[in-house]
Amino acid sequence: MLLSAHAVRAKADDMFARARNNRLEHWTLHLDALPACADYVAAVIRKRYPDLNVPFHARWRHFVFGGADLWATVRDGATWRDEHAQARAEFDLAITSVLLDAGAGGAWRYVDAASGVNASRSEGLALASLRLFEWGGFSADPVDPLRADAEALARFDAAELADAFQVNERNPLSGLEGRARLLNRLAAQVDARGDLFALDDKARPGGLYDALRDRAPNRRVSARVILEVLLEALGPIWENRPVLNGAPVGDCWPVDGIGLVPLHKLSQWLAYSLIEPLERAGICVTDIDGLTGLAEYRNGGLFIDMGVLVARDAADLTRQHNVSDAFVVTWRSLTIALLDCVAPLVRDRLGVSADQFPLARVLEGGTWAAGRAIAREKRADGSPPILIHSDGTVF
Repeated sequence: MLLSAHAVRAKADDMFARARNNRLEHWTLHLDALPACADYVAAVIRKRYPDLNVPFHARWRHFVFGGADLWATVRDGATWRDEHAQARAEFDLAITSVLLDAGAGGAWRYVDAASGVNASRSEGLALASLRLFEWGGFSADPVDPLRADAEALARFDAAELADAFQVNERNPLSGLEGRARLLNRLAAQVDARGDLFALDDKARPGGLYDALRDRAPNRRVSARVILEVLLEALGPIWENRPVLNGAPVGDCWPVDGIGLVPLHKLSQWLAYSLIEPLERAGICVTDIDGLTGLAEYRNGGLFIDMGVLVARDAADLTRQHNVSDAFVVTWRSLTIALLDCVAPLVRDRLGVSADQFPLARVLEGGTWAAGRAIAREKRADGSPPILIHSDGTVF
């Protein structure tokens, strides 16, 4: 079963064992560098969160600029019928924003007229998607802008996305066409799976909130269940993905001699991001550490830049790769295993327990920020250590 967090972690552990036994074609593992890596991450956490009150890793963090939570301002200024209506809107926003979160490239920026914020990369994408959502860019109802409907998503195109995200020749955004197609494919899947997305009024991504409510006896649901529902619900939206026994398997790639390697980065990022809307609606999310770390270029770049992972052929770090290349797939899987390895070392340095500081806090505090920080120290433009061709749907 490839569509689960357990499958991701099991394959990552297998990849880690191969690396420890020096049996990987592209990478060597240097665990003697891991303590210094943990020191670096712990220092970043203490600098960013001196009180160690670290929130969970989620898309909601990227809507906060200079201490101002821009989504909270929009949300608290709206009138909601009940907590369920608010949760559906937050699901709509989280799903569309995360699907637009693939790597932007180093040249693109978004300037927010309302706040004056000038942001790039994930934060810029988050801000641009928030404003697009706030303006009703995904709504089929002119009097109810804070929603995303299959009808509106189906007709959304790259030109509209370029306009909303301020894209031009001087401000290019990687994977623009792929992002727009992904929203179109989301619309088709929302229409096709009424059992997961349909509501009384219109089919919308936020209908998934009700599907998860149905799977929350006693108002409790496991984070693993959130991911499994997402993988079932969204699996067909991904283009150019492997298919097994007629079923799409998403962010899961074949490697010669190893088999299919599940990673599910964007789906897990989304699972983390749905925890807070659920909890605001009174549903307790359990087993959050049942999810894995995220196999993306900031977490993975951290381990390369800190010398924990070393490419056998240094020239591989100067070439551009596809996401399906074994060099990239094995690196991403090792990243997941190494996040599990570094997390307890970071907790030791901070003097906190796993219960106090689950992996979702280590990521946010944390490895993602540390990966960005070390990238800026190593390269003037802060780019990741691996050059990857982005189609706008993985990173």
